[in-house]
Amino acid sequence: MTEAVAPRSAAGSASWADALLASFAQAGYLRSEPAILQPAEPFLDLSGEDIRKSLYLTTDPSGEELCLRPDLTIPVARDYLASSRAGQPAGFSYLGPVFRYRDGQPSQFLQAGIESFGRQDRAAADAEMLALALEATTAFGLTDVEIRTGDVALFNALIDALELYPVWRRRLIKDFNRKVSLTDDIEQLTLSTAPGRNEYEGVLAALAGSDRKAALALVTDLMSIAGTTNVGGRTVAEIADRFLEQSTLKAGALPHDAVATIKRFLAISGDPDDAVAQLRALASDAKLNLAAAIDQLESRVGFMAARGIDIRKTRFSTAFGRGLDYYTGFEFELHARGNGSEPLVAGGRYDGLMTQLGSVSPIPAVGFSVWIEAMTRHGKALRGGAQ
Repeated sequence: MTEAVAPRSAAGSASWADALLASFAQAGYLRSEPAILQPAEPFLDLSGEDIRKSLYLTTDPSGEELCLRPDLTIPVARDYLASSRAGQPAGFSYLGPVFRYRDGQPSQFLQAGIESFGRQDRAAADAEMLALALEATTAFGLTDVEIRTGDVALFNALIDALELYPVWRRRLIKDFNRKVSLTDDIEQLTLSTAPGRNEYEGVLAALAGSDRKAALALVTDLMSIAGTTNVGGRTVAEIADRFLEQSTLKAGALPHDAVATIKRFLAISGDPDDAVAQLRALASDAKLNLAAAIDQLESRVGFMAARGIDIRKTRFSTAFGRGLDYYTGFEFELHARGNGSEPLVAGGRYDGLMTQLGSVSPIPAVGFSVWIEAMTRHGKALRGGAQ
């Protein structure tokens, strides 16, 4: 099955597609064209059952659940892992249709992008992704874009250095990744829990001081005795996490000094060089070892500058995240000037994906997706305004 005609039929002109694919090829990224029909399990496993309502699903005669690909990152990664190059540095580009339900919008739309696998020089690879993403905008005539960047690895490093209870760590990182209001949740965690008892007091007492593995084992046993695998749609793991959280909160509130440090961290923003200086000052003042994560950021900034990216026009914010558990480090979005909500290009580092897809050994991965609809719309508006 070929997708070569998709750009022309969808956009009316293939000029932007030719320019986009040429820039990817010149940078050394091979064209990948994964099958449109994909196993549904990886998408459900990695994105949760909530994504089911957006997928176009079917079942083959053997009972395997399949779907029309809702994006191209996972299909490209699966093809790479099934190839002879798995584990070795390799880069791929793509341009083709994806399918998912979007209320009030077409369910079939084009997606382009790049995925880079296996490179150990993470800072250089991150900078290359941002540079190529900026090149992609020029294929649509967009040369003045806002660059927004962040790094979830910095937040993870901060939470680790604060040595918080594991349940607090999971909750805060989950909030950060999903763009839940961290401020509200931090305030909630700062409050002492009420002294009253509840019907699960015995379970909470049994879990006091436990780790997640022990909590999961206890709840699994209790559920087995009760003869059920879920309650109110919650899985055993979700129930165990909730009990462990309540047990931890009952033991006391999030320390005020940790709250102050987290809030100071989340307030850091500006150009990347300024952010590095602010982060080193925070680490020194709070006596936290964040050196490795900050060094990685500083190295990336150096590679960005070497690729001609204007660091002074690049915005870095410690609170910036793309709202997905997917990412493990560098994250970025490119926006049309003055457009706050709709990215033209978005991506980042996702080093955990390959093991989640079955790789025995971890494989570094970084990439980005081009939102063709947004690109063509803003490119058209720019051309119209110039006439």
